Formats: sequence, C-alpha cells, structure tokens
Amino acid sequence: MSVLDDVIADLSAEGDQLRTTVAALDADAWRTTTPAEGWDVATTVAHLLWTDEVAVLAAGALADDAGKQAWDAVVLLAIEDPTGFVDTEALRIGAAAPDELLARWDAARPALVQALRDYPDGAKMPWFGPPMAPTSMATARFMETWAHALDVYDALGVRPEVTDRIKHVAHIGVRTRNFAYANNGLDAPAEEFRVELTAPSGAVWTWGPEDAAQRVTGDAYQFCQLVTQRIHRDDTGLKAVGDDAEKWLTIAQAFAGPAGGGRDPR
Repeated sequence: MSVLDDVIADLSAEGDQLRTTVAALDADAWRTTTPAEGWDVATTVAHLLWTDEVAVLAAGALADDAGKQAWDAVVLLAIEDPTGFVDTEALRIGAAAPDELLARWDAARPALVQALRDYPDGAKMPWFGPPMAPTSMATARFMETWAHALDVYDALGVRPEVTDRIKHVAHIGVRTRNFAYANNGLDAPAEEFRVELTAPSGAVWTWGPEDAAQRVTGDAYQFCQLVTQRIHRDDTGLKAVGDDAEKWLTIAQAFAGPAGGGRDPR
C-alpha cells in the first residue's frame, strides 16, 4: 500500500467509528451541545460532511471548466465572510434532519476517497490556504475528523478506542510548530525541538535531532489533544525542556485559521 492508501484507510476507520456512534442516537441526542461553542452533534457532523464535499470540489477544479467554476464559487463565498464562513455553513447544514446528514456524509466520504486516489500524480489540490497534495489533504481530513469526533464523544460521555492512528495528528502537530508561533504574532525559534511521544501501543514516536537542547516528551494522545486544542496545557503530563518548548505547548495549533479559545483547565 502507498502512504496515501494508509492514510485513507485510517481516515475511513476514524469516520466509521464516529458514524457508528451518531447513527445510534435519537433525534434529541443529535442536538446535544458539544464543547465547541454554539455547536451540537448535528453541527459537528454537518461540518465534517461539508468539508469532505468541498474537498471533492477542490479536487475537481482541474478536471474541466465546470469543476473550476464550482470550486471558484465556494472560494468567493469564503472571501465574503472569511472568519464566519465555516461556522455559517456548519450551522446551516446542521439544521437538517439526522437521516439527511448521515446520507450526505455517507456520500461525501467515499467520494473524497475516490477523488484523492484519482488525483494526478505530482499535482496539488487548491484549498483555502496553500495547495495540498492528496496525502496531505487526507492527513488533514483525518486530523479534523478525529478532533471533532472528540467533541462529540465528550458531549455524549462516550470513551472511544484510542489507536495509533493518531500518529497523523501528532505529525501535523509537530510540523505546524512554526505556524503556531506566527499565528500568535511570535517569531519561531531557529533551532529544532526534539519531540518524543509514547503511542497508545507503547511505541515511541520521535521527531527532530536527538541532541536538540529543547524537547517535548510525554503521552501522544495528550499531545494530539493539545495541538487540536481539546485539552488545556495544565491538564496534560507533557514535559517541556526549554522556555521556547514550553511556550509552544501553550500555543500549539495543528489546524489552519485563527487560534481558537481552546479548553479551560479542569
């Protein structure tokens, strides 16, 4: 299997886990408020299916004029309301009945997989930020699916299985270190950090030079929660060596866009 196939398999498994959870809910439970301000379970699923649908449109922008026009129309809507566009679409679609949301998501997920697999070798997909290779897009979709699923599980009091699939989230979290600094108006440190995380399986995942002066160590699941802002720094057992490494753990952000409010300490 290729790297893309591996990521797609993990993305599908993560989506399946969330779908199984929400499909068992009654209509009232779909309206359970999640920790994401203003969102309920339905809004969360709506956001995931909408982003999958939009990623399919992005993949089709190279296909023909109709595909380009469809993608351009989405971009123009985003330009009109760059800070509120995503929330507006999630709330609008999330008002639909649960059966309709599931049907759209069930169509969008395999459509995205096919679009990623069919995308021309070496080409990058347009997106709201920098263009993305299909593997990067699949990884980003995994990260967002996993993070928003946590909101749903928290809202419902469900404890999902934690697997080594979260390595995709950890990798993005490490790779976006400099973005997190820039997004907070700070200069990123010149030197690399050493990151050593213990996976759910007990394996140790590492990034950066072994002799780096500054480092972060600890539980991979907590690190992934932190970089998706699903846990407060104070509620983790992550250890930082160096002032810059500690600062990073207070601003880490694996997703694009403005820094969110994050979670309050327990």
